[in-house]
Amino acid sequence: MCWCSALYIQARAYRAVLVVSAALALSGFGQPRGTADLGLVIERASGSVQVIDTTAHSALGRITGLGDLSHASVVYSRDARYGYVFGRDGGLTRVDLLAGRIDKRIVQAGNSIGGAISQDGTLIAVSNYDPGGVKVFDAATLELIADLPATYGSEGKRSKVVGLVDAPGQRFVFSLYDAGEIWVADFSARAQPAIQRFANVGRQPYDALITSDGRHYIAGLFGEDGLALLDLWHPQRGVRRILNGYGRGEQALPVYKMPHLEGWAMAGDRAFLPAVGRREVLVVERGSWQETGRVAVHGQPVFVIARPDGRFVWVSFAHPDNNVVQIIDTQTLTVVHTLEPGKAVLHMEFTPRGEQVWVSVRDEDRVDVYDTATHQRIHSLAADKPSGIFFTARAHRIGL
Repeated sequence: MCWCSALYIQARAYRAVLVVSAALALSGFGQPRGTADLGLVIERASGSVQVIDTTAHSALGRITGLGDLSHASVVYSRDARYGYVFGRDGGLTRVDLLAGRIDKRIVQAGNSIGGAISQDGTLIAVSNYDPGGVKVFDAATLELIADLPATYGSEGKRSKVVGLVDAPGQRFVFSLYDAGEIWVADFSARAQPAIQRFANVGRQPYDALITSDGRHYIAGLFGEDGLALLDLWHPQRGVRRILNGYGRGEQALPVYKMPHLEGWAMAGDRAFLPAVGRREVLVVERGSWQETGRVAVHGQPVFVIARPDGRFVWVSFAHPDNNVVQIIDTQTLTVVHTLEPGKAVLHMEFTPRGEQVWVSVRDEDRVDVYDTATHQRIHSLAADKPSGIFFTARAHRIGL
């Protein structure tokens, strides 16, 4: 090849790089930057996500083609560059926040309900309704590592799986809604997981959380009052029932929306839990796991989330009261402030140190940013039917 041809090819390649770089710069992506103040906002109606900058209160761009996001959630890689989006249609999508694009995408089931990332960041687990079970994938390639059918009973029926979380020791913990069981899957041997099953934990466990220290897994029960608690430091002790019969003798309200237990508030030595079908937040002492109080609130709570310092708890509600957010003082156990962001508040996410909270207002196509000290709205971003808000700070927290 002559020198002039080589120069021509080199010039064309250089121009192509410039074009791509310019396009990325115009879209808000492509500039050298960290990822610690980024996040994703789910736009459920359009199957898209917005990449947002929490420092600048801005949207860097929109990523489309993620399928059915009607009940979507996100976990992050350890470097917080990639978000793994779990769609309701069984889609698992790895999104590159810095490039503003889909990196990889598979459809691994017919109906999914969330997922988790392993302690070392190498495995992604997805909980499925149809077919019921958990599938585990390589975090880098999305290649299947293990398929765990959630079978139960003598007939080998398959249960819907809910409440999937990561736990220390390269474990995933999840609940079987139809079977009333909790399983712990240890992936220390990667492709050969060891599974420990706990039966008869209660009727219809519908969601769960793991405490921030990774010790206690708590499943809410839809089929009866009470909760199921598993101490992962001492799994040989089995599952313990706590708050048995709370509300017994009272007439429960119709349940308009199941509360999300991942958002239970842990504030100091207390846990604040949404009461299913009631206009109350339960206050529970950690350790004994005994109820110590209740706080009457505006409606049926969906998310009960503590500000990172634990001083206040913010509560959102089910329809028809989902235009309101209330703030509970965790010392006096009283509602100290009521906000009305707008129609259909679906989710809230605090910045890592708690100075701001982002609130999705679905029916007004807006995400609002509030100052948590003054309770004033300080910024709004347009979004297409926003639901979940997920900041990259989750990359470094157990259970998120």
